[in-house]
Amino acid sequence: MSADQHIAGQPLSIIEQELVAFAAHSIDEVTDAHVGGDGVHTMGAAVLDASGAMYPGVNFYHFTGGPCAELVALGSARANGAYDPQVIVAVGNEGRGIKNPCGRCRQIMADNYPWIRVIVVQPEGPRTVSINALLPLNFDWNAEQA
Repeated sequence: MSADQHIAGQPLSIIEQELVAFAAHSIDEVTDAHVGGDGVHTMGAAVLDASGAMYPGVNFYHFTGGPCAELVALGSARANGAYDPQVIVAVGNEGRGIKNPCGRCRQIMADNYPWIRVIVVQPEGPRTVSINALLPLNFDWNAEQA
């Protein structure tokens, strides 16, 4: 998101701030990148479900399009019994901070969790926004299946 783009959102709650810290800790514990270098695992994500539980995930980079950290975190949450994800965030390793989701992740989240909120970087700092705000006029895959 460039500095001139702005999507209305809400300041982070205490639990959302904790989710960001959890995601950062998750990737920093397992990253395989040298300081300032590349690696296979350089992005972390975390999902907060309706019960308040948090689930981590890390990316698996591959030139063919390995899974992003957000998708791994959503899979991890589901594998551990979370059926109602509420908030998600991605962060870079080595303190690179919150990273806004790619287009593929946005579409997957909109298709599967249209209620989910995403923590993104805005000019005024981190905010939580609905997935629909991040993907206006999105393709509705579910509606096409009817």
